Amino acid sequence: MPKLKTKSSVKKRFKLTASGKVKATQSGKQHGMIKRSNKQIRNQRGTAVLSAPDARIIKKMMPYG
Repeated sequence: MPKLKTKSSVKKRFKLTASGKVKATQSGKQHGMIKRSNKQIRNQRGTAVLSAPDARIIKKMMPYG
């Protein structure tokens, strides 16, 4: 059986937790911070755990986790 390829874009953007959940950085903080409220900027720090349907898609793209 040949090895399965991992999507390069996915391995750069997502990590798996020990329990198998998918962790990703918060979106919407690359530019245009003047338009955003301070509360929104604060809440977009760090990482978030993806919802189950989104995590399923990502896991297919990184077969070896």
